[in-house]
Order: sequence, then structure tokens, then C-alpha cells
Amino acid sequence: MINNWLDTIWLIPCYSLIGAMLSIIWFPGITRKTGPRPAGYINIFMTLCSLVHAIAALTVVWGQPAQLYSFPWLEVGGLNFTIDLQISEITVGAIVLVTAINLLAELYAVGYMEMDWGWGRFYALLALFEAGMCSLVLCDSLFFSYVILEILTLGTYLLVGMWYNQSLVVTGARDAFLTKRVGDLFLLIGVVGLLPLTGNWNFSELTEWAKTTDVSPTTITLVTLALMVGPMGKCAQFPLHLWLDEAMEGPLPSTILRNSVVVATGAWVLVKLQPLLALSPLTQQAVIAVGAATALGATLIAIAQIDVKRSLSYLTSAFMGLIFIAVGAGETHSAYTLIFSHALAIALLLMAVGSIISNSVSQDLSLMGGLWSRRPISGLCFLVGAIGLIGLPPLGGFWAMVDLISHLWDKNPALAELILLINGLIAFSLMRVFGLIWGGRPKQMTERSVEPLWLIVLPMTIMAGIVLHVPQMLTAWGIITDWNLLLSPKALLLSSSSVAGLATGAYLYLNQQVPKPVTLPWQGLQSFFANDFYTPKLYKVTIVGLVDGVSKGMYWFDRFFVDGVGNFFGLATLFSGQNLRYSTFGQLQLYTLTIMVGIGVLLLLLFNRAL
Repeated sequence: MINNWLDTIWLIPCYSLIGAMLSIIWFPGITRKTGPRPAGYINIFMTLCSLVHAIAALTVVWGQPAQLYSFPWLEVGGLNFTIDLQISEITVGAIVLVTAINLLAELYAVGYMEMDWGWGRFYALLALFEAGMCSLVLCDSLFFSYVILEILTLGTYLLVGMWYNQSLVVTGARDAFLTKRVGDLFLLIGVVGLLPLTGNWNFSELTEWAKTTDVSPTTITLVTLALMVGPMGKCAQFPLHLWLDEAMEGPLPSTILRNSVVVATGAWVLVKLQPLLALSPLTQQAVIAVGAATALGATLIAIAQIDVKRSLSYLTSAFMGLIFIAVGAGETHSAYTLIFSHALAIALLLMAVGSIISNSVSQDLSLMGGLWSRRPISGLCFLVGAIGLIGLPPLGGFWAMVDLISHLWDKNPALAELILLINGLIAFSLMRVFGLIWGGRPKQMTERSVEPLWLIVLPMTIMAGIVLHVPQMLTAWGIITDWNLLLSPKALLLSSSSVAGLATGAYLYLNQQVPKPVTLPWQGLQSFFANDFYTPKLYKVTIVGLVDGVSKGMYWFDRFFVDGVGNFFGLATLFSGQNLRYSTFGQLQLYTLTIMVGIGVLLLLLFNRAL
């Protein structure tokens, strides 16, 4: 009986889709008597079914080799499209991670969006995300992975634009959609260009092909560079990072899911493509360069933000940059561990700050403070999430980073040192957020702030417990094999960078003797960081300007050429009709005049031809 859990694992995305379709019944325009709440309860139940099914399947597949399944889908033009699935410890474990975080996010949303009437649409879109991500991790086909990523892009647009009556929300949804479309276009080019080289799109077969192929270096470099740009957009890497910042306009419970696992879908595809990327040294260097630039730059930007959600969103981009470094260096083991530890820690951090936003109304860090005595549970959960994210033992972030640094130290010590710097800056940024919210004296927006509804506190504390138990999980999975690694020189350096970042942040933002706000001596440099390296303005003169110019050109062509030609023929028909109507009145002189003019024109043409 238990084997059926694994044989029917393809049903897991279907549970979420069923919940999404049933949510339509409770849209406010359809059902008014019951209100929208049943839509949330149904989706929570379906996500729970997915989680139970995934855990049961994980117990079966644990310790077993990966299994491949192929289902025929379409044969056309010599192409044979099949739906290919890969079932392994990693893929089923990823489904458990996705469904567990989504379940807690949905429970969190019950309390956070208590007074919102958009439950049906909101929970339906969360279910769409869950179904898409579960399908993506099972999918062994690059082509269908691209299709699923496109569906998730549409889901991002709809979920960010949830409160579409607000102008900033509409702008954020539009900008997020257009920015991701740039990466999607290049990914499509790479997907199409890869087929003539390999003859298939299956990740498992592409891995085997990469081991024996003798392909042109120029060709494989161009194809892999195009394939790299797609994950850049999904993971919010420079210069396609602004969409994640704009996506903060959406409801916070959706931000929990998006910043933890949705943004990691690009990293998942990038890890799958690593054998192909390794065929081109230039592409590997490009992946490392993009990841390093994003990790360092996004962390500096996060430190200069006063919006708490945007500060954490830039840290998400920074952590995805570390995953890019791991993939570019060929350390896929470290990349998987980074994805896992980051998803849990950032979800907890967002839940903690969301509990503050829920009844403090404001997201402005400069208006907060003094909440440690009033909000200790939220503060403790934030600290657990911060320690779980950075390289401080014994939680998950430490083991992921120390594994990556250990492999890089001999091959590229400069890159390992850069990761130590980035880790220290991330620790400083998190302590800055903690100090501005929970440290100091209460301010106007936090004077009467108390812990929110238990429906917000309960999922947050459960997530904190999961983050605290990450070391036990990593030990049980065989990822942590030697606890003596805590005393190795590389581990001590990593721990020291974390302690230095936390101590510096605590001194500046928990010390009442230091005047607030803390500013850099160079105001221009601080403005450069606070304004995101002025990349929004760069977007306006490049991507946005190009789209605007093309749109205006198409409008002019349609308005003056297409409409002009149509209007010309319309006026000509009207004019000729106005003149021909006289012929129906039997006016002989008009008939004679028309015949004489026609004969004259005909004679003139014949005379010119004779000459």
C-alpha cells in the first residue's frame, strides 16, 4: 500500500489545482452569503494532503536510486514531446519543503488577511504557485520546465497585483512582469538552440551528453550564456533584480512563499543545467561574476533601505548570488544546501517582520523601535531566522557556507574571502533591522504594538522550531558528517565574520549613545546605495525606454498609416458614392459628361503610349 504513495506522486500538483479551481466558487462576485473564507480553508486542507503525500513518498524513496518516468505527449514535425519525471530523494524532499512552507504561509495568511475579501483569488494563486513548483521539481525536461516557469511568471504578476486598486501595486506588478520577461526571452533562445546540438531536452540525458560531447566552444558558450540569463531573472540577479523589489507591493503572506521557494526555482533550473555550463569556462566565469556582483551589491543596497520588506528582499537576491557562485564553481552539493537553509530562514524572517507590520501599519524602519519588551516572541523568531541565514554555528546557513568555502579555498581563495565579507555584511544588515525594530525606545507607530493573533504567531513559532532543527535534519541526511568541522580554520573564519557583522550592527543600532539615523560620511555614496545603484533610472533609459519607443512607433504607424489608408479608401468610396447617386435620377447630361470624360482619359493614354 505504501508504494502507492510513490507511484501516484504526480497527484501532488493536482491537489493544489483542485483547491485553486474550487476557490473560484467563493469569489465575492459569485458567492456572497458565506464570504470568501471557505476558499482559504479548502486550500489549506489540499496543501495538507500534498504535504502528507510527499512525506509518505519520501519515506519510500529514501536511500533508493532515482527513477525516471516518461509519458508521450505530442508528435509533430519530427519532434517527439514527452513529459519526463524524475523521482529521487532530492526532488521529493523539495516537494516536502515547498508544501510545508506553503502550508505555514496559508495559515499565516488567515490571520494576516483576516479582513480582506480577496481570499478566493489570493489562495487560488498560492495554490497555483504550489502546483507549479511541485511540477517543476519533478519535471526532467528543460522544455516543460520553461513552460512551468512561464506559468509562475504569470502567477507572480497576478499575485503582486492582488490589490489592483492601488497605483503602486499596478506599477509593481507590471515592472516585475516585464523584467522577468527579459530573462525568459533569452532562456527560450537557449532552449531552442540547445535541441539541434543534443537532440533532446531531458536533464538526465543532457548530463550524459555533456560527458562525451565534442561540441564547438563558441556554440556551446552562446547557448549556455542564453540559458544562464533565464535563472538570472528568476533569481533576481543583477541587472534583472528589480522585479523582486517591486514584488514587495503584494500581500506579505505571498512574499513569504515567493522569497523562500519561488525565487529559488531559477536556482533549481541552474543547478540542473550545471553539467552544460561546465562545458564553457567563459559561462562558468560569467555565472560566478553575476553571483558575486549581486551578492555584494544587493547586501550593500539592503543596508541602506528604510523599508523593512525591501531590505529583506535584497538579502534574498544576495543569497541567490551565493548559489550562483556555488553553481559556477561546480559545487552543486553546496548549492542544494544553500537553497534549503535559505528557504526556511528567510521565511521565518519575513513572518517575524510581518507580525510587526500587521498591527503597526507602517513598514518604515525609521518609525519603529522599542518593541523588545512588547513583542519578545517576534523578536526571538527574528533572531533565530537571522542566525539560521548567516554563517554562525550550529544552524543551517553555517553548514551550507562552510561547505562552499572549504571547496573554494584552494581553488579560488579570493572568492572564498569575498564570501566571508558578504556573510559579515548580511549579518550586519540583519542586526540593523533587529535594532531599528526591537531596540531603542518606542515610537509613535510602536507605542501600543502587541503580539498579533495566534494564527500569525503559531506558524511563526513552528517555523522557528524547524529552523532550529535544521542541523539534526542535515545530520540525519548525511550532509553533516563531522561536527569537528566547527573547529576548523575555515569554520572559525566564517564564524568570526558573522560575529563581527552582528557585533558592529549591535553597537550602532542597539547603542542609545549612537545618534540615529546612522549615515555614511559620504552622502553621495549613501544615496547611491539607497537608490539601488540608480538602476531604476538605467531601466527607464534602456528597457523601459525601448519598450516605450517601440510602442509609440507602433501607435504612430497604426494611427497614421493603417488608419490613414483605411480612411482614404473610406472617403474615396463615400465621395464616389455621393457622385454616382446622381445617376439614379435619370439625368442625361451627367451620363454624357461621364462618358466624354472617360473617352478623353482613354484617348490621352493611347496618345502618350504612341509617342
